[in-house]
Amino acid sequence: MGQQSFEDFELEELDPKKTKSAVEGVLQKYRMYRYLVSEDREASTTAAYSDMPRSSPTNVTSDQTASIAIHNVDAQSFRRSFVERVERAVNTLPKTERFLIQKRYMNNDAEYITDGHVYNFEFQPPCNKDTYGKIRRKAFYRLILKLDDLKILRISEIFNPE
Repeated sequence: MGQQSFEDFELEELDPKKTKSAVEGVLQKYRMYRYLVSEDREASTTAAYSDMPRSSPTNVTSDQTASIAIHNVDAQSFRRSFVERVERAVNTLPKTERFLIQKRYMNNDAEYITDGHVYNFEFQPPCNKDTYGKIRRKAFYRLILKLDDLKILRISEIFNPE
C-alpha cells in the first residue's frame, strides 16, 4: 500500500484525539526548542591520561573542538528551523484560531494555562466551552495540514482508516 496524502481522505476521517495529541506534541516540542537554554558542549580542559593510544584504528586523531563546534551549530540550526516552521504554520491560521493557539500553547506559561483560563479571560468577549472547543478543533485540523505540508509531522500517521 502506498503513502497516503491529504487528498486521499476527508477531515472527518482524522481521529480527533490523535490529531489533538499530535498537534499538542509539536507545540510542546516548539516551546522546548524555543525556550531551551542550549547547553553547548565544551572541550575538555583537563588532561586525560591513558595507556591506550589516542588515535583510532585508522590512525586518525579526533579533533574534539571541531566536532563539538559542529554539533553545537547543527543542533541550534535544527532548533531554530523547527521553531520558524511552526511559527510560520501558526501564522497562516485565521485570527481567532491563531490567537487561541498562541495564548494556550505557544506562551511561556502554556503548561500552566488551562483552556478555561483562555476562554474565560483571554478571549474578549469571553466565549463558552463549546465554542472554544469548535475553534480549537478547526485550528488543530488546519494546523495539522500545514505541519504536514512543512514536513514537521506526517498526516498519514494521524489517518484513522475504518
